[in-house]
Amino acid sequence: MAERDYVLGTHDDEIYRLGFQHRVWRPRALDAWARARIGDGCKVIDFGAGPGFATMDLAEMVGPQGAVYALERSRRFLDTLEAQAKARGFTQVKPFEVDVVADPLPVSGADAAWGRWIFAFLPKPKEALKKLVGAVRPGGALVLHEYIDYQTWKLAPAAPNFERFVQEVSDNWRASGGEPDIARDLPAWLTEMGVKIESLRPYVDVVSKDDNVWRWPIGFFDIHIDRLLELNRITPQLAKDMRDEFARVSAQPGTLMVTPLVLEIIARKP
Repeated sequence: MAERDYVLGTHDDEIYRLGFQHRVWRPRALDAWARARIGDGCKVIDFGAGPGFATMDLAEMVGPQGAVYALERSRRFLDTLEAQAKARGFTQVKPFEVDVVADPLPVSGADAAWGRWIFAFLPKPKEALKKLVGAVRPGGALVLHEYIDYQTWKLAPAAPNFERFVQEVSDNWRASGGEPDIARDLPAWLTEMGVKIESLRPYVDVVSKDDNVWRWPIGFFDIHIDRLLELNRITPQLAKDMRDEFARVSAQPGTLMVTPLVLEIIARKP
């Protein structure tokens, strides 16, 4: 069940999509880490590391004297992460097969922690956040990227079947115990835990199909229609209607996409 109950799956196509997603978001992640003062020699937690694409960039930032503790539940994802670290000679990468909700965290006194699109999928996100805060030393930073309004994801002009797809994704997400708009809660929870918010930044893009960013959410659209079919959340006819509508609307000159609204949080433990 550990692999099967990942809302988005852990298959090869999903690993490829996550790699492309990281390449799109990499400049914003690097910028956030720099502003959080993550650098040479730091001990950093990658909370919900997935296949390890961000882990590798963090490993470069902290260098061989630092450490990146990659916490991930999926064995398939960890296999990919460990292969990347071995290929690059990154002995500073410390992978752990751990459920960040159910298990104690295997690290304490970290200089920083990073999480992207992880709390949105957790059944007990506040408890997990409390554990993460506890694993960071006083003066250490937390850097989080999470959706604050997932349903800003739309096409312009309007595409009703596409909006139905986004709604089905959100409904399935919540039915699996997650909350796509989790960033609405995170700043208040951090404040309640005594952590000081240093920076809040919203990220949303409006792009044409000629923009590389277009491919980030559309890669998800292509894969996740099949996932919704597998879960019996949509019918084959509805899946065809969604794909046909998207092909038609995206082929029209001037069509734009509004991406899901992400909130970046940089916070520091006193």
